[in-house]
Order: sequence, then structure tokens, then C-alpha cells
Amino acid sequence: MISARREQAIIRLLDDDSPVVREAVAVELEQMGGHGVALLRNVIRGGNRILTSYAREYLEDLQGPDTVTEFIRFIRSMNYELETGFLMLNRTVYPDFDSAESCMQLDAIAARCRELIVQPISTIEKCRVINRVLFHEYGFSADTENMDDPRNSFLCELLSRRRGIPISLSILYISVAQRCNLLLEPVGMPGRFMVGCFTEEEPFFIDAFEKGAFRSVDELMNVLRKNKLNAHPSHLSPSSVSEVLCRCCRNLSHQFTSQNLPEQARLFSGFVHEFEAAYRRYANP
Repeated sequence: MISARREQAIIRLLDDDSPVVREAVAVELEQMGGHGVALLRNVIRGGNRILTSYAREYLEDLQGPDTVTEFIRFIRSMNYELETGFLMLNRTVYPDFDSAESCMQLDAIAARCRELIVQPISTIEKCRVINRVLFHEYGFSADTENMDDPRNSFLCELLSRRRGIPISLSILYISVAQRCNLLLEPVGMPGRFMVGCFTEEEPFFIDAFEKGAFRSVDELMNVLRKNKLNAHPSHLSPSSVSEVLCRCCRNLSHQFTSQNLPEQARLFSGFVHEFEAAYRRYANP
């Protein structure tokens, strides 16, 4: 774990133009691995225009041109942050993908949500606002015609085409909610990825594939039973970031296989093995 004091020291040096300082900060961020990337992402979200500009420069330098190697390093680091990992996953196939531009698009969506959120307001009402902005104003929707299209699994394509699958739409939803100071969790329910809210007295779930439809625990348990799946409460628990990103990679391996693109399928199958190996190392130190 990186101490808060060390993080603040790095943040204070981000806008220092001294070549010596910039080199030292770059080395420090690289040594921090995925945590360094997450730190820069948090600075960018902070809204300080000067620091944001410098943080974006460091972020682009840190991620580097060898995007596959960088993603593997991220997996092995065990320092995971969902949006950062999803952006890095995008760059493995789209190395010229402008992550800063995509983050600005997410910032703009969240800013629109904040415009419409009038306090005091309940968490579920805030989610209704996000639903309105994402699925009606911006027109994000489910690609029900071609679920096996790999483009549905990449953030850059999702932001461009406004079409996705449950897991990519859920990550989009969580990323926007986070910018609105809403704590939502990814829930890898069998058969349908969901967004969960566990901060209220009664947890509720959001189906981003169904334009943000709200679901209760009982409803989802019934869905599992109807699909002849084990209706265990653990299926509705929050998923870890590694589980979410690994599931993205499994989906992509399947999608590229269905599109007769074996090389890309092997790439993402390899990422799955990396996640599994990292978990084994963590579980059996």
C-alpha cells in the first residue's frame, strides 16, 4: 500500500517544471505501477485545471506504447482500480486510444448529471438522474442484435457507438456515478452483469443493459431460479476489480473466437491466465 503522505508529496510536485523533478516524479510513478496510474486518474477527476494538465501528461508517458506489456504489468501488480484497468484493457487493442479524451467525455456526462441532481435527494433518485442522462440524453443502449461483437467490450467503442453489453455498460455507469460521489459496486451475477448499491438499508441493483431498470434482491433471486442457476446470496455480492476485468477478458476471448480472430482471442485468453496466476500468488504467498 502507498502511504497518503507519499501520494500528497507526488501530487505537490506534478506541476514542477524542473527536469530533475519531473524525472524523479516519473520514476516514482512508474515504480508505483497500477497505483500510480490510479493516483493520476484521481488527480484528473479532482478538477484542478493546472494539475489535471500535468497529470494527463504523466499518465500518457506512464502507460507507454507497449500497451500489452503494460496491461500485463498492471495485472501482476495487484494494484487494481476499475476505470484505470478498463482504459488499459482498451489500449491493448487500440494503442492510439486517447484515454484522456475518453475521461473528458465521462467527465462531461457526470457534469450533466450533477446539474440535474438537486439536494437533498436519495441515492435511488440520483440513479434515476444518471439513467436519464446516460440512456435518454446520451442514448447509450444494449446491443441486443450482436452481443458477440468485440466492439461492445471496449470503452472507446462504447463512447463512440453508444452500444454495449451488460458488463461494459455497467462499468460506464459506475464510472459516471463515481464522479457524482455515488458509491456503486460491480456485481458479476451469473448470466447478467449488474450494478449494485449497498449503502442503503435495503440493497438495490441497476440493470444497465435494460436502461437502468431497478431490481430488488428478491427479483434477482427469482431470475436465477428461473434460469436454473444456484440462487445463492453470494451471487449478488460485489465483485472485485480483478474479477470484473478478468470477466471482460473472458468475454473478449469468446467474442474474438466467434468472429474467427484467433490471434486476438489468444491475447485475451492469455490475460485471463495472468489474472488467475496473480490470484493464486495472492492466495498462496
